[in-house]
Amino acid sequence: MPTENQSTPAAMAPSQSKLVSYRPSHTNADVQIEFNDQGTGPVVCILPSLARSGRDYDVVAAHLAASGFRVFRPEPRGIGRSKGPMDGLDLHDFARDVAAVLDSEKVGPVVIVGHAWGSQPARTLAADRPDLVRGVVMAAASAGKLAPGSTERPYSRLREEIDGAGDLSLSEARRLECLRKAFFAPGHDPSVWLGGWFPAAHEVQARAREITPVDDYFSAGDRVPILDLQAEHDAVVIPNIMKPMLGDRVTVQIIRDAGHAMAPEQPRAMSDAIASFARKLYRAD
Repeated sequence: MPTENQSTPAAMAPSQSKLVSYRPSHTNADVQIEFNDQGTGPVVCILPSLARSGRDYDVVAAHLAASGFRVFRPEPRGIGRSKGPMDGLDLHDFARDVAAVLDSEKVGPVVIVGHAWGSQPARTLAADRPDLVRGVVMAAASAGKLAPGSTERPYSRLREEIDGAGDLSLSEARRLECLRKAFFAPGHDPSVWLGGWFPAAHEVQARAREITPVDDYFSAGDRVPILDLQAEHDAVVIPNIMKPMLGDRVTVQIIRDAGHAMAPEQPRAMSDAIASFARKLYRAD
């Protein structure tokens, strides 16, 4: 089992880019998924935020690998070398793409980390393929439902900023303003997210969320443990919805001095929280 390790990312083995191809049973078109494979040990699989790449978690993955984990980072269709049909996709399609990676590597049930939008295909995978999922980390992730009696919808209130952050037609100054307001905690440099946006993927992923019934994925099936990893200054996510609804399956932890972006702001704290959760689940075997 992994042990606490204060090694720096530089101390760990390099990552490897791999490809897996498969043909979903409901289509005649092939799908190719690129994924990054890094480290050795029990597997942690990280799914990225809306319209962004797994490369956002380079430092997080390096810390996890240095702590004794093997880290997969599949790229969603339309990002990197991942490709396949892009019309009419729902969250089940994105979950199948991740399942293809895990099936190809024959790694058994793993810990899935879904950052922001990535928590939705992560939870869908847990519901659709419980044989592949040991636990789910929701990192700065919206639950998908409101607390009973609540009408607060910060995502709707910040929609212009959320969409504007990755709108390459806007000025850099306006995009920085959007990033600062929606994604980053006070005092942090939002310019690190000026790059790394995939506008074509944004539309497809957002549509997949809209057309998938929330009850298909909300609870991540009915058995796996969930870590609700909240950012202290998250302007997008309404906190503390999952545990009141799902009870003891959910553990809540707060990453201090972080906003919705989380990974570029507090990569070590994020990786430590994931590692601690994953160790407990792997030790339970």
